[in-house]
Amino acid sequence: MVLEQIEPLFYAKGYIKIPTNSPEYAFYCHEENQGCTVIFVMDYRESTEISPEWYTRMKERGAGYFHSRGEIEIHMMTLILCKDAEWAKKLCSEDSFCWIVDTSADKLIIYENQVSDFYGWRAVLEDFLSRPVYHEGGRKEAAQGEGRFYREKWSREQIAKLPWVNICLVAANVIVFLICTFTDDLLYNKGALGVKEIAKDGSYYRIITSMFLHSSTQHLFSNMIILYYIGEIVEKKTGHILYAVIYFLSGTAGAVLSMGYELLMRDYYTSVGASGAVFGVEGALLMLVILYHGKLEYMTIGRLAFAIVFSLYCGFTGTNVNNAAHIGGILMGFAAMAVIAMLCPQIRAGKDKNINED
Repeated sequence: MVLEQIEPLFYAKGYIKIPTNSPEYAFYCHEENQGCTVIFVMDYRESTEISPEWYTRMKERGAGYFHSRGEIEIHMMTLILCKDAEWAKKLCSEDSFCWIVDTSADKLIIYENQVSDFYGWRAVLEDFLSRPVYHEGGRKEAAQGEGRFYREKWSREQIAKLPWVNICLVAANVIVFLICTFTDDLLYNKGALGVKEIAKDGSYYRIITSMFLHSSTQHLFSNMIILYYIGEIVEKKTGHILYAVIYFLSGTAGAVLSMGYELLMRDYYTSVGASGAVFGVEGALLMLVILYHGKLEYMTIGRLAFAIVFSLYCGFTGTNVNNAAHIGGILMGFAAMAVIAMLCPQIRAGKDKNINED
C-alpha cells in the first residue's frame, strides 16, 4: 500500500490535502471548532534518506504553515507508510503522535509511548487495512467509493462556508448603483441620509438605505474593494449572522453619529455610502488581529492600523467626506467584535494561546 491508495480515506473524512515539494509526503487538514486537525503522511520508500532531524523539521514547518493561516489550536499526527517498522520506530521514537503502517503486512502499529487514538482514526485505519483485496487496487477502489460520497458532503460544507453575506452585500451595492444610473436622482432623493429629511417625514429607513447608495463609480469602487477583501476574513472568523450584525450595527452607528454632528454643528447635508459599515468591518478586523496576537492571515496590526489611519487622514483632508460616519463605524465595529469575542470561546481563544511564528 502506498499514499495513492490511502489518500481517498482522508477525502472521505473531509480532509483537505496540502501537498509538499515531494509526492511522498503530504499534510491533510480538517478545520473544526476546537481547532485544526492535521495528519502528516510519509510514504517511505527504501531509496529515501530521512533523518530524525529532518522529520522533526518537517512537522515544525507544517505547524508553522497552519499557524500562518490564523489557526490557533493545531493537533498533528504523523502516519508513516513503510515496510521496515523498526526503522520507522527509530525515526519517531520521541514523538508520541506518530503511528506506523506496515505496508508489507497491512497492519497498523502503535507503540506504548504513542497515543492510542487520534480523533477516531485508529478504528478507521484498522477497518480499512482489514478489508480483503480481491484484485489489484481493490482496496483503493473501495476507499474511492467512500471518498466520492464524503467529497460531495464536504463540497456542500465548503459552499456553506463561503462568505455569502459579504458577497451579497457587495452585489447589492453594485446592483443598486446600476439602478441609480437609470433612475437619475429618484433613489437618492428617497434614500439618502439627512437629519432634515428624517425629521420632516420620519423616514428612519434612510439610515439603512443610505448604506447602499454611492455618489460615483469611484466612491463605489473604493468602498467595495476594501469590503471584498477584509469582509471575507471577518465573516470567516465570526460566521454569517454575526458578520451581518457587525456590518449593519457599524453602518447604523456611523449614520447616528453623522446626524448628531449635523445637529451639533447646525450644518445640514445629505450623505450616501457604505463607508461607515466598511470602516466598522475594518474596526472588527483590527480587534481580531489583536486577539490573534498581531497576525491574522496576511494582516498584521501595523499594516491594518496604517490602512485605517491613512483612510481617516484622506477623509479629513478631502472634501465632501462624512468623517463622522467613518469614526462612528470604526468604533462600533471594534466594540462589537470585542463583545462577540467575549461571548464566543472559539474567537476569544485567539488571546489565550501563544503562536510561534516562523
